Amino acid sequence: MTLPLIAIGALGGTLSMKASHPDAGVTPAVDAHAMLQAVPPLAQLAQVHAETLHLIPSASLTFKQLLDVLAWADTQVQAGAQGVVITQGTDTLEESAWFLELLWPHDAPLVFTGAMRAASHVSADGPGNLLNAAIVALSPDSRGRGVLVVMNDDIHGARWVRKTHALALDAFTSPGHGPLGVIVEGRPHFHHPPSPRTPLSVPHHTDHRVALLEATLDGDTLLLDQIVPLGYAALVVNGFGAGHVAESWAQRLGDIAQHMPVWVATRTGAGCTAQASYGFAGSEMDLQRRGVVMAGALDARKARILLWVLAGRSSSQQ
Repeated sequence: MTLPLIAIGALGGTLSMKASHPDAGVTPAVDAHAMLQAVPPLAQLAQVHAETLHLIPSASLTFKQLLDVLAWADTQVQAGAQGVVITQGTDTLEESAWFLELLWPHDAPLVFTGAMRAASHVSADGPGNLLNAAIVALSPDSRGRGVLVVMNDDIHGARWVRKTHALALDAFTSPGHGPLGVIVEGRPHFHHPPSPRTPLSVPHHTDHRVALLEATLDGDTLLLDQIVPLGYAALVVNGFGAGHVAESWAQRLGDIAQHMPVWVATRTGAGCTAQASYGFAGSEMDLQRRGVVMAGALDARKARILLWVLAGRSSSQQ
């Protein structure tokens, strides 16, 4: 019996980290092939093509590098891989997964995973997460679901998943929605059938920038006043409550919206922006009258990524 083919691309992160000596902090050091040695059962499930694409902490990843990851993963599917697994650091895992969710064109699953404990830790979670990610990538039930995130026996959709704890093993949750499924006794169990997807085309240019600012109590407007002169393509504001800002910010955002897209999200961590509840200066109704778009349930980080992709697909940079 011929085993199915799976591709694993390693980008670095905690899953790849270990300390060079007892008093040192962990750093990326374990490549893709060394990671596989910690997961012997995988060889009985699939033929594995593994490559180390990068060996860096995820905070240093760039959009251009993720476009390269997309091209690599596409090549693997074209070569016959039933699914693709990407390992990376958890600091930006939710953003990378969403970035590729917007662009992934295949029914074959693209699965992200990582670790909360380094490879040199006595109870490292990386090998178990990698095995589970591979199991999900190989499952026919995962097809048509786009980009998935597998951490701590949970299967999350890239659209909703967030890292909501700095250090805990169960750091990844999907606020307001919950995981798409769970892994029980080595098998993925999905709660619902896949939803229709419409991937976007790959951006034509990548040299544009989208700004992200957070509304805070008594926040000044000095940075807002520089958004247009600095040449940003769009602006996302992580707003108060249901998508609110101070009156002074509302005036600036209305002016900026004459030059570029301006979106306001909620900084609360759950829920969505309102549309027609509040009418004061700086409220969602006021902002929409000024040309600002409310981000709905999309958090500010993911709204920034969506705007970057959309701006890169336009015929001319905004």
